[in-house]
Amino acid sequence: MNISDILSPDCVFPDMECHSKKDALDTLAKTIAHSDNSTSQTEVFDCLIARERLGSTGLGNGIAIPHGRLKNGQQTIAAFMQLSTSIDYDSVDNAPVDLLFALIVPENSTEEHLKILATLAEMFSNTETLNKLRQSSSSEEMYTILTG
Repeated sequence: MNISDILSPDCVFPDMECHSKKDALDTLAKTIAHSDNSTSQTEVFDCLIARERLGSTGLGNGIAIPHGRLKNGQQTIAAFMQLSTSIDYDSVDNAPVDLLFALIVPENSTEEHLKILATLAEMFSNTETLNKLRQSSSSEEMYTILTG
C-alpha cells in the first residue's frame, strides 16, 4: 500500500487555521467528503468523533491520526493538514498537535485499515520526516514528503 493510493494532492493543506480538535476534525471531514461523493461531511465527522470517544488518536510529538471505518464507505480516503498553530488534542503525551493525517476506510476493510495505520505510525515516528513536514509551506512539497 502506498500513501499515494489513498491521498490526493488536493487533500493536503499547509498552514491551516483550526482553533480546536473539533474544528480540525470538521475541516478534515469536509475535505474527505468533498473527495468522495458517496459520503457526507456529517457522516465522516461522526465517524471520526466516534473513534475519538474510544480514545484520542493523538500519537504524541504533535501528530494525530484521526481515523475510522465508515459504514457506507466506498473507498479508502485520506487528508493531511499542517496547522499554523498547535491545538490541544488530548494526545498521549499531552503535547499539542500541529500535524493531522485523517483516514477513512470502508467498514469491512479491517486488515487494510490496520496496515495503513502501521505504515503511518512508522512514517510519523521519523523525526526527519516530521521536520520536513513542519518546515514545508506548500501542499505539493508536503504531498511529495508524504508519498515519497
